[in-house]
Parts: sequence; C-alpha cells; structure tokens
Amino acid sequence: MILPGAAVRVTNTNDIYYGYQGLVQRVGDGNAAVLFEGGNWDKLVTFKLSDIEAIDAKAGRAKK
Repeated sequence: MILPGAAVRVTNTNDIYYGYQGLVQRVGDGNAAVLFEGGNWDKLVTFKLSDIEAIDAKAGRAKK
C-alpha cells in the first residue's frame, strides 16, 4: 500500500522518470504526487499508482 511519506520508485519504462526514487506527498483518485529531491532541485510529479512501487528507503530495494 502506498501512503503519504512512503518511499517509491517509478516502474513505468516509458516514463522519463523511470528508475527515479522519491517520497509520496499526496494520494488520491488512483494517483500519487511524488517529490523528487536532487542536489539543487526539487520536483513534484503526479503518477498513476500502477506506475510506481513502494521501496525500502534504507536498503533501496522494492518491498514485497
């Protein structure tokens, strides 16, 4: 289950953010707003829940 505060990875291979990891900020209507932080930039992008997967933020691996 993906809830706000969860670490996620983009799994849609057709998306330019494929493989990026971020934090979920909001969830609603089958979509999640994911915050990506990288060095000197931050970006909030909305994805379908089917295009992301929850990961273990400490290990960087997908949760089962």
